[in-house]
Amino acid sequence: MKLNTCQANARAKTSQYGFTLLEVLIAIAIFSVVSLASFTIFDTVLRGDENSKLRSDRQNELQRAFLLMERDFTQIAKRSMRVNGEAPSNSFLQTADDSFLEDEQAIAFVRNGWTNPGLLLPRSDMQNVAYRIEDETLQRLHYNFVDAVVGQEPKIRPLITQVKSLAFEYYDGKNWQKKWSGSTLPQAIAIEIETEDYGLIRRQFLVAGDLSADDKTKT
Repeated sequence: MKLNTCQANARAKTSQYGFTLLEVLIAIAIFSVVSLASFTIFDTVLRGDENSKLRSDRQNELQRAFLLMERDFTQIAKRSMRVNGEAPSNSFLQTADDSFLEDEQAIAFVRNGWTNPGLLLPRSDMQNVAYRIEDETLQRLHYNFVDAVVGQEPKIRPLITQVKSLAFEYYDGKNWQKKWSGSTLPQAIAIEIETEDYGLIRRQFLVAGDLSADDKTKT
């Protein structure tokens, strides 16, 4: 009887033993590995989603900007402009003007087709437009009136960020030129924008310009 009692007590003590230190360490190590793997997967998914959203936003930014530029450049008007009450320019395109543009990485012109249904707004349906780079951002500028009065500041709309350079080329019917002068319009205008992420982007827009001498002969 006493022997059975001793055996029962020994079994009870054995059943009350917990995990050994080695078992606890192994369990902690396994849990740490699983947790680290789960966090890595979760972080990768979040980063992928964030990068995808950034790329999508960037592409939308570029598409909106080029659509706006296409609308402006395809409706360039054969009209000179004046800024701050100065005398009108002899050229339909301006690429450098101290009162409006800061350097040759810019262009200004007058465009048709500025929506004004029923002429309800006290302005013309023509618009004075300019494009320039400021703080690595391509900006679109415009005045409420075609001929800006003295002291009037243009309205500025940022279009594309992370821009390193901006350049224009003009097609005269034969060749592309880096500069344009005179009282005529080119037949096309090319815009080259160098960005930090996409590199060099070139877009060409047809313009209702003047025919070259050869084209006039053919017609």
